[in-house]
Amino acid sequence: MQDTHTFAAFLFDMDGTLTNSIAAAERVWTQWAVSKGLDVEELLSTIHGVRCVDTMRRLNLPGVDPEREAERLAQMETDDVEGVVSIEGAARFLAALPPDRWAVVTSAPRLLAERRIQAAGLPLPNIMVSAEDVEQGKPAPDCFLLAAKKLGVKPEDCLVFEDAPAGIAAAEAAGAKVMVITATHKHVIETPHPGLTSYDAYTVSITDQGWLALKPQ
Repeated sequence: MQDTHTFAAFLFDMDGTLTNSIAAAERVWTQWAVSKGLDVEELLSTIHGVRCVDTMRRLNLPGVDPEREAERLAQMETDDVEGVVSIEGAARFLAALPPDRWAVVTSAPRLLAERRIQAAGLPLPNIMVSAEDVEQGKPAPDCFLLAAKKLGVKPEDCLVFEDAPAGIAAAEAAGAKVMVITATHKHVIETPHPGLTSYDAYTVSITDQGWLALKPQ
């Protein structure tokens, strides 16, 4: 994204996009995986960017109720936010946005999302779409479509900030533009979308029409 581009609203994923909660999440999931006798490394490679309940359903463990187990694990994650920090430049970037022009769209349950956002020292959004707000989680587009509707804008006029393949696919399916946040990536994701490692790489201004103008520093 070399020149100035304008958007009706910004839609932000949370984990890996606004906050870096990898250490906390993987600490909890490792503990849980060991208790279930699962391969930790294999499990950790599948949990990011998708709803916990969808991971539980996919695992299909005998004698485990996916919904109940997802709630239990979400509580464990809510109780452990040690080491959760914001992505570089995120606080400044969000502070430049009108409250009615951005939303958080996360695969995390609402209470966990609020806990991590606050732990990272970031402002809570006026609009949030979380795991329990949609029938289908990412990579389905439902969450981004709902966020755009809540903001009163068209999905195709939005810019989605995402870090995970499932979220990128969901944004594409919603018809939105995508910016890939690579700050927490250990491996390069093959994507045609522009990327950034720090929000300090861009400035935001408001146009006369009230749209968000994004420009590289």
